[in-house]
Amino acid sequence: MTSSIIAQRHDQSHQNAIQGHCSKCHRVWTLTEPQGVCQWCGKTATCQTATTKPRRETSRRRKREQSNGIGNGYDQLPEPHLTYYKVARYFVFKVRPEDREDFLHDLMIEMAKVKAKYELIGKPLTEAGLMRVASYQVTEYWERLRRLTTWLDCGNCSKKQRRKCREKDLYSECPKYHQLVSLNTTVNNVDGEPTELIDFLADDKAIDLDLKLDASNFLLGFPHRAVKIGYKIYSGVPLDNKDKMYISRFRKQTQKPLL
Repeated sequence: MTSSIIAQRHDQSHQNAIQGHCSKCHRVWTLTEPQGVCQWCGKTATCQTATTKPRRETSRRRKREQSNGIGNGYDQLPEPHLTYYKVARYFVFKVRPEDREDFLHDLMIEMAKVKAKYELIGKPLTEAGLMRVASYQVTEYWERLRRLTTWLDCGNCSKKQRRKCREKDLYSECPKYHQLVSLNTTVNNVDGEPTELIDFLADDKAIDLDLKLDASNFLLGFPHRAVKIGYKIYSGVPLDNKDKMYISRFRKQTQKPLL
């Protein structure tokens, strides 16, 4: 078989091939069937038509940053804030997930403050120094959170004792330990419905509906004029002689004998 015949058949097979690209390597599909072994990558694949969008390849680190809410344009910041972000992003995962975004902002602001202090004395602040600042901020974050949730202040303890409590997690054994619970914590009430703890607190200004209904039903049995005079007395309105005589006579009629 001559080379011209081989080239002619090769061109004919390309003309009969389905228009598209390989689902594995994304190169031009060269087979006449929609599924088969791709000649480019040697893997069993299918033909993706021209209207199908090819897969978008992203790095794992980019996906992780986007899933944690910190890959939102901080990498486009100008210097020196870009350096602050590059250092801070390695420390945001050391705090609680709900506080990471706020912690990132506070950490970058603290780095800017420390750098400004160093510039006043004519010393440069390197990335190693920024990492030390971030490490201190992480420690301060957990100490502040511990004070808010357990009332523990380890400042009066020795350095050796603080290290021991930190390494062995002995905070709950401290005599000053108090476990605080947020009033926004959701629990189930007697009916099994989710309710926040703040709804179970007694409120002096809350209206007692049961007592109000009992008082309304009690007043329904009284004469209308007696109820009207009672409202005047409650409001501080002075009574005339007729009202005084009526309420005095009404009290004598309704007074229960002691014996």
